[in-house]
Formats: sequence, C-alpha cells, structure tokens
Amino acid sequence: MSDQVETQKHPRPLSPHIQIYRWTLTMVLSILHRATGVALYAGTALLAGWLLAAASGEEAYAVVQSISTAWYGRLVLFGYSWALFHHMFGGLRHFIWDTGRGFDLRHVEIIARVTAFVPPVLTIVVWVLAYSYLGAF
Repeated sequence: MSDQVETQKHPRPLSPHIQIYRWTLTMVLSILHRATGVALYAGTALLAGWLLAAASGEEAYAVVQSISTAWYGRLVLFGYSWALFHHMFGGLRHFIWDTGRGFDLRHVEIIARVTAFVPPVLTIVVWVLAYSYLGAF
C-alpha cells in the first residue's frame, strides 16, 4: 500500500480536505466555541492581573485601570464579554445535545441561529446598561 502511494504522481489525501466541505453555521459555531474557550483563558489571566494589581496598591491599580479604560482596553473587555456569552450559549447548545435532544435538522438550525444571534445582543445590552449605570451616556 505504501509503495502505491509513493509511485502515484499525485497521491490522494487520506481524509477529506476542508475545501470540499460546504461551510455551515454549526461548523462556524463549533470553531468559534473552541476559539472563545482559548480567549476566555487569556481574558481570565487579565482579570487575575487586575485583581493582583488591586491587591498590590494604588499605583499598580492605577496603571492597570488606565489601560483598561483606554479604547483598546475597552475593546478587549468587550471582546471578553462577547466570548463569555458566546461560549456560554455554545455550552448550553452542547448540553441540550448531551440530553439526546435537538438532533433533527430543524432544531439544530434553530439552536445554531439562537447561539449566533443572542450573544452579540446580550453583550451590547450589558455594555449599554453598564454605561448608563455609570453615567457615561
């Protein structure tokens, strides 16, 4: 078998390549679920750094707070909050599947659309409420 592969001009791949698949919403959500899991690790490390700075004293806290309140710090915090919501809804989607429900195509599509639509909306709602509570609007 290995001799045949070596003698072929163009050996075939052993598994289907990603270019032959038609991208679906569930594929994208699955990839985003993994990516947001990694992003949450990084964001939690930043959160731990913020807590350490708060425990270290006023100077360290002021430095971290100045970074967090700059436009790029708020962008990171916005992304972290979206990742948190997206990962949570992706986990709920998988939890529903773990119960043996929601595998028919109609429900898969409904759950996928909810998982794609609700986290950005919740993120914006939370940020609008936080800014209105702080008096920034």
